[in-house]
Amino acid sequence: MDQVPNAPGKDELARQDARISELESRLEFQDETIQKLSDEMVQLQGKLFAQDKQLKRLMDRLKAAAGDEDGADPNQVEPPPPHY
Repeated sequence: MDQVPNAPGKDELARQDARISELESRLEFQDETIQKLSDEMVQLQGKLFAQDKQLKRLMDRLKAAAGDEDGADPNQVEPPPPHY
């Protein structure tokens, strides 16, 4: 009576050990993937910020150039000519 009832055998322990090792490996891979994605996200956010800043500068220059041409408000709708 050396064996305890319902105690897992050596084969079961080996399977559990292999399963735990596989899960640990998957977890490590997922951690690495998440870190890479996070780093990429930070880089893309920096690029987006720079592009947004550049777009705002271009819009300001475009508005200034449109206003300098005839002194009129670029958002004002021009009325149709009198012969219509």
